[in-house]
Amino acid sequence: MNPLLLTDGYKVDHRRQYPEGTTLVYSNWTPRKSRISGIDEVVLFGLQYFIKKYIIEDFETYFFKQPKGKVVREYARRINNYLGENQVGTKHIEDLHDLGYIPMVIKSLPEGVSVPVRVPMFTMYNTLPDFFWLTNYFETLVSAVVWMPCTSATIAKQYRRVLEKFAEETASNTDFVNWQGHDFSKRGMAGVEASLISACGHLLSFTGTDTIPAISLLEQYYKADSDFELVGGSVSATEHSVMCMGTIDDELGTFRRLITEVYPKGIVSIVSDTWDLWKVLTKYLPLLKNEVLSREGKVVIRPDSGDPVAIICGNVNGKTEAERKGVVELLWETFGGVVNEKGFKELDSHIGTIYGDSITLERAEAICNQLKEKGFASTNVVLGIGSYTYQYNTRDTFGFAMKATYGEVHGKGREIFKDPITDDGTKKSAKGLMKILFENGAYQLLDQVTWEQEKEGELKEIFRDGKLIIDQSLAEIRARLQKNTW
Repeated sequence: MNPLLLTDGYKVDHRRQYPEGTTLVYSNWTPRKSRISGIDEVVLFGLQYFIKKYIIEDFETYFFKQPKGKVVREYARRINNYLGENQVGTKHIEDLHDLGYIPMVIKSLPEGVSVPVRVPMFTMYNTLPDFFWLTNYFETLVSAVVWMPCTSATIAKQYRRVLEKFAEETASNTDFVNWQGHDFSKRGMAGVEASLISACGHLLSFTGTDTIPAISLLEQYYKADSDFELVGGSVSATEHSVMCMGTIDDELGTFRRLITEVYPKGIVSIVSDTWDLWKVLTKYLPLLKNEVLSREGKVVIRPDSGDPVAIICGNVNGKTEAERKGVVELLWETFGGVVNEKGFKELDSHIGTIYGDSITLERAEAICNQLKEKGFASTNVVLGIGSYTYQYNTRDTFGFAMKATYGEVHGKGREIFKDPITDDGTKKSAKGLMKILFENGAYQLLDQVTWEQEKEGELKEIFRDGKLIIDQSLAEIRARLQKNTW
């Protein structure tokens, strides 16, 4: 599709609505508020993907390399059918095609940094006066593509903070935290692209994912190379259909075949609550103890229904002793382990557990806290993070918006802003040109600056006139994010 059609309908005629003589529009992308308690900084991620995929690749393939007549006819047909009689015209589309590139500057903070709410992450403005209309024409596409990877990266970072904190307090080392948050969200996301860009945000903080093509996206757009670095990974795992086909009468036999014949070594995760989780833990696993402990690898027990906190940590109001103890304590009773130097129990390396359903930030913290209270290291469990965490958000989760704050008409600058009297302050914008400072460990906004001041500060040109200037790698971005996370 012609990427100029990837916009909101009301955008197409703004070119004629700006004051006569307009030659420049300068806009910024900012998270304006947080709707998640405890989060007041938002991770910047996904802008490079947007630039490479849409501004460079898609415009080159579906616009500039297409015959001008074909592009113009398609654009005219769509707009005329959509608006009816109109005067939008196509001369500006023809002129852009003749130019052969997107005449735009994008200045940005580095991807992977955490930016306080109400501080702009990047700015955009046109470089040629005839194309002033392009800046905010891109608002819709920028927003549709960038808000989700920023949001998912921010939420994943918060999970990482929780898991890192408890690992430091209770575990012998924190290396396992890389795998402790596992992305199970793909099937519940709003389409393939949403699943990929969200999963890439997750992979800034963790290495566990079931979203295989996210690795390919990071290789294509963020210079990752899975031959030489750990981009993302997982383990062999069953699902309920496997266990059901093995029949309820031979569930023990299915477990035995999986851990001795199909996977005699390595890590294998076995869904264990197809019927009776407590029976698996108190009857089947004790019978399989020797087989488990003699394997070269780990058997991971996976419940995924019910209240994850109660099931992993135990429910004091449970009807049976097994329910009151919970998964981790029952595994300890069967397989034992070690008490680390911090005084917390760590399961034998041949056994573990993962809970892959209904995990939230609050439940993740509750699981870690209750394990700690029971004397167990938090790293005894892996948590599967799904689409409830990553899809149950909107652009408004962090109030993202791209708004113009400066323009030029007949060669004179105009500082512009919005401040609705009916608003609570969320939509009040900055004003004029932007300069971002980094002081006292945080980014700060200085607005209403001169062009000379705008050229200073932390915003750096990453794109100009069809060319990517700074090409950031996954490794660099991970390092930035981790530097101020743990």
